[in-house]
Amino acid sequence: MSSQHPEQQAEQAADRLPAQRPEDRSEQPIARMGMFGISGSGDTSGYGGLVVRQAPKVSSPRPFGGPDGAAEEGEFDEVADALERLLPAFGEAVERIVVHRGELTLHVRREHLLEVARTLRDAPELRYEMCMGVSGVHYPADEGAELHAVYPLLSITHNRRIRLDVSCPDSDPHIPSLVGIYPTDDWHERETFDFFGIVFDGHPALTRIMMPDDWVGHPQRKDYPLGGIPVEYRGAEIPPPDQRRSYT
Repeated sequence: MSSQHPEQQAEQAADRLPAQRPEDRSEQPIARMGMFGISGSGDTSGYGGLVVRQAPKVSSPRPFGGPDGAAEEGEFDEVADALERLLPAFGEAVERIVVHRGELTLHVRREHLLEVARTLRDAPELRYEMCMGVSGVHYPADEGAELHAVYPLLSITHNRRIRLDVSCPDSDPHIPSLVGIYPTDDWHERETFDFFGIVFDGHPALTRIMMPDDWVGHPQRKDYPLGGIPVEYRGAEIPPPDQRRSYT
């Protein structure tokens, strides 16, 4: 029996997708070993022999369907077809289209981000008038695309949602600012810059929003130390938490 709740329907649709064959998985490159990054000592978690492989970056097959599944063509196909028809550089702009658990994600090359976003906002058949924010993501092992900015878009006119995913290398962490198209991204881009170090070119005032202006590093990157580190701020040094008080 199928649930009527949209989130449960999306999970049920994802569960109906065919599983990868073991021989296909064995050919994928190894991303990491173990579960918790243990090195130099024994792993007592029980996951020391786990092999995590990097899945290839591919587009979802047609039909894309919609939020309730992909058994037949649906609203996701309509969005993709409309964007391809309206955007002359669609093949260069959109690297891949991924449908997962009832969500459509367009992976867009950063040099085409403004053109794609403006088309999604202005085209009558699309009308994604609102960007709900910007989320930063850090994949240290994704060479050449370590940093991602994810934009959830909402069409109030058509009551539809999609996501844009734009990546950039850690060595060149620049992505065009969307503030000129979606003004509400102003503070969201500042927060993503603060915590992940993505530089949004063209932002009117790209400064830190949570951390002090002279803070070193970006705390939500996965290579940022997690606790137990001394804090240096304005000439003062605060010892790490485990050294601030003696219990002996």
